[in-house]
Amino acid sequence: MNEKQQENIPQNVIMEDRKKLRITGVTDVDSFGESSVLLYTVLGEMAVYGSDLHVDTISTETGELCVTGMINSVVYGDSSKRAPLSFIGKLFR
Repeated sequence: MNEKQQENIPQNVIMEDRKKLRITGVTDVDSFGESSVLLYTVLGEMAVYGSDLHVDTISTETGELCVTGMINSVVYGDSSKRAPLSFIGKLFR
């Protein structure tokens, strides 16, 4: 997907009861584990922190990601599309 196509994709974050998080506009997943999911969206980097996190659904074609578990925080990072992780991103890695 080129940059022009990525600009037309909306980036939405929908959380249900702090236990289910659906994110659209995902371009890449950097890493994931039980306590964090680090990813890139069309609007920049994003980190999801919590406990017992599981990536239920991921589609690079549609740009959707679904995470379940106890979600404690969602942190936006640098707004550039594929920049290195910010200080906060490196701190929690």
